[in-house]
Amino acid sequence: MSVPADPVAAGLIVGADGRARCAWHGGLADYQHYHDHEWGFPVADDHRLFEKLCLEGFQSGLSWLTILRKREHFREAFHGFEVAKVAAMGEADIERLLANTGIVRHRGKIASTINNARRAAELIEAEGSLARYFWAREPAAGARPERLTWDWLTANPVSEASKAISKDLKKRGWSFVGPTTVYAFMQAMGLVNDHVEGCAFRAECERARREFTRP
Repeated sequence: MSVPADPVAAGLIVGADGRARCAWHGGLADYQHYHDHEWGFPVADDHRLFEKLCLEGFQSGLSWLTILRKREHFREAFHGFEVAKVAAMGEADIERLLANTGIVRHRGKIASTINNARRAAELIEAEGSLARYFWAREPAAGARPERLTWDWLTANPVSEASKAISKDLKKRGWSFVGPTTVYAFMQAMGLVNDHVEGCAFRAECERARREFTRP
């Protein structure tokens, strides 16, 4: 894929390998790896879906890079985000985690993660899996522009789908799942492909989405 004449205006950054990527990774090695190998590729694993939605909740008011760099500590603190194990956590665990410097020590967000694990268990029982629930709400192709520009993306931090999912999850008792949080989750888990035009990984994500078997 050719590099646009003005990568910055297109929301891109050109790496040392000569490949243009979405600019938000800022050229940072760990962030670029996340961009290249995770962000936007479709996921059907309930553990990863639950983890990501919880971590997006922790990100609220912070940067994703902060959360990404603490992700292994979060995994250790929350039993690998296994729904049943997190759902069994209680007040003593909250107090313990408030002293854990490896994670974001926010009582409301820690308590929300435990609450959401219990709500996730209910959703899995009702829908069969988290993957089945979320992928059934994948936006229709016609709801997305044919050419995804940086200007369009920055002007649309939420979508009709993310608003609908957020509303439904809140009705089911979930917390820290506002429309912006849900849309970031959708972007990361591949329910949409928000690599901008000109990004070398847009086509790779689109191919992965075409080959992906929806639950």
